[in-house]
Amino acid sequence: MRFDIVSLFPDFFTSTLSSGLLGKALDKQIAQVHLINPRDFTTDKHRKVDDEPYGGGVGMLLKPEPIFAAVESLPVLPRREIVLMTPQGQTLNQPLLKEFATNYDQLVIICGHYEGVDERVQFLVTREVSLGDFVLTAGEIPALALINGVVRLLPGTVGKVESLSAESFEGGLLDYPQYTRPADFRGWKVPEVLRSGNHAAISKWRYEQQLQKTRRCRPDLLES
Repeated sequence: MRFDIVSLFPDFFTSTLSSGLLGKALDKQIAQVHLINPRDFTTDKHRKVDDEPYGGGVGMLLKPEPIFAAVESLPVLPRREIVLMTPQGQTLNQPLLKEFATNYDQLVIICGHYEGVDERVQFLVTREVSLGDFVLTAGEIPALALINGVVRLLPGTVGKVESLSAESFEGGLLDYPQYTRPADFRGWKVPEVLRSGNHAAISKWRYEQQLQKTRRCRPDLLES
């Protein structure tokens, strides 16, 4: 899968893209990430990418010309989505990550800045995505979350495929509690059922814990 990130700060991604499972997936060519700076597509001597909004207002807007030029310079794969990271977008969740991982070969991700982007960029974008109902200083943060969430779903990234189906939001429930050694830490003991070796009892306990945790922390998931 190919990711093209349109960002004024491509260095933001350097360390994370070379770390952990994400770095390993890129090394194995499970996915490719290309960084494109719209400043490289400006035509004035000051390499200006932003300007004041028409009608007045606080802050600066990203100009449409460099963004269009940056995106139009990219190769076009058959199944492509052009995503703008914005607080006004569709909330990023596990079903959306699965959709991206399954249905697309290329994600072009535009990272917003300042007070946002010129509205005419909407003629280029095919999807708006948000991390949630809050505002960040840079679109690189949600873009990185999107890339991480999609790449981990691609075949070959996670060693044990079954681990992907036994985690939060799979089956509409939060994950069950997990424990490792020591069996007794400061008086907090691992539940006996997990040490019993009775796999049927363990499965039943885990499902009950999922229900309890979902009712307590995310009752909206049960309502839906």
